[in-house]
Amino acid sequence: MALPSPHETGKLKIKQLKRFWQATLLSRDSGIDAELQKEWQLNKMLLSALNLGLEQLMIYLYQTAPSFDAFEDWIIETAGIPNSDALQRFNQIFANENAETKPIDAVLSAEDSLFFERNGYVVIKNAVAEEDCQEAINVICDFLEIDINQPDSWYQPHAGRQGIMVQLFQHPVLTKNRSSEKIRRAFEQLWQQKNLWVNTDRVGFNPPETESWKFPGPDLHWDCSLELPIPFGLQGILYLADTAANQGAFTLVPGFQHQVSSWLNALPPDANPRQQDLHALGSTPITGEAGDFIIWQQALPHGSCRNTASLPRFVQYICYEPVNYMDHTNWR
Repeated sequence: MALPSPHETGKLKIKQLKRFWQATLLSRDSGIDAELQKEWQLNKMLLSALNLGLEQLMIYLYQTAPSFDAFEDWIIETAGIPNSDALQRFNQIFANENAETKPIDAVLSAEDSLFFERNGYVVIKNAVAEEDCQEAINVICDFLEIDINQPDSWYQPHAGRQGIMVQLFQHPVLTKNRSSEKIRRAFEQLWQQKNLWVNTDRVGFNPPETESWKFPGPDLHWDCSLELPIPFGLQGILYLADTAANQGAFTLVPGFQHQVSSWLNALPPDANPRQQDLHALGSTPITGEAGDFIIWQQALPHGSCRNTASLPRFVQYICYEPVNYMDHTNWR
């Protein structure tokens, strides 16, 4: 079946959406996902313009297989009418016009940049106001129906919990945090371009371990293919509350972007790199205060860790990427 032209639109007047909808349903019914893979980065920008989380959208399409009209209705119900500026900006991608070149407004100091070059990550202090972090925590607690002052409530089952990940994507304060000028400028500086799109990602809630509840992971891992060379890519996490090293702190292997190629090549041919003892490579928990933002290169093994403190860890995942970013399609 021929896919619709990316220029064909519906009532939302956004390009690529109908093509993406049709390609996803074809993949659902027949497993054919070549077009989805080929246009994956463009589709991620589409979701950014629509303020939609990837996982919530794919679950809806795969479970419901809606008509295109019903799909657009669901988008409006879930994320609201698309922002007109974001819609116009996304549609301009198809005009084959070069993005306007503007100077990069540096937010990272020379010392920060050198630290990032050596270690593959950097911490941006006070990237989000403390009151916005606290409001985000309140939103997470309301969503999960927990009382921060009642530890027994922290472990109640909830349909929106997937381990320490929370399937909460849309809320004004989460959008505000994603729009932090410091965070955006840091990504622009590291990507060395301004034409970036922010994702609509989840939040996280990692309570202390108990005798009946143990840390479910994810432990150290990569979110990208390990086919070499691993392209430059960035990820980010916002601490919504002060986070100590033993409080399920975000953990990574500093500087491993300089070693990953030689390490992979030294493994036995039948060894799965994802099943090695990655902590033995020198994992380090990163402490921080509410409002601190960590950006790291995707070549670093990273993850959460056991929370042996007395308070939960609250985080929000935020990332900016350019339209022309290319990752490997072959998963290794």
